[in-house]
Amino acid sequence: MPISAAGNRRVASRLDSARRRRPGGFTLIELLVVIAIIAIATAGVGLAMRDTGQESLDREAERLSALLEAARAQSRASGMAVRWRATPQEAANFSFDGLPAGTLPTHWLSPGITAQPLMADGSPVAALQLGPDPIIPAQQVLLTAEGPPARTLRIGTDGLRPFAVVAP
Repeated sequence: MPISAAGNRRVASRLDSARRRRPGGFTLIELLVVIAIIAIATAGVGLAMRDTGQESLDREAERLSALLEAARAQSRASGMAVRWRATPQEAANFSFDGLPAGTLPTHWLSPGITAQPLMADGSPVAALQLGPDPIIPAQQVLLTAEGPPARTLRIGTDGLRPFAVVAP
């Protein structure tokens, strides 16, 4: 409230102008908080969208190598011959001949994956021999994911070591 006494007019007008004048922009802290929120949201979206075709093929390769080793161990333990073969025309994507049905999974987790069993020299074969002998022939599986672009990975063993992803 302005007072009309002498000398008080200037003080009152300064207070009124300070009250009327508000900052027109954002503070530096407010801008930094907004930028940090945007950065965190962008990182979250980027991590959620990371599942590319190559990563799904890598996952399938690791899973298949683990399944082949499990079938190999069961074959040695039971003394029965076990063979792995791709079956793209049937309901299952692959099968383990010689193991009871339902012992191991027979489907790919990702769509568009195909497999071709190969000998060590790269010649195609109908199936991989997984046991019962502790030493098996050197073998590989060529995994292919539909594209674009089409991607391939090799899973192999030298007969002594476990199946593992081989550098392409």
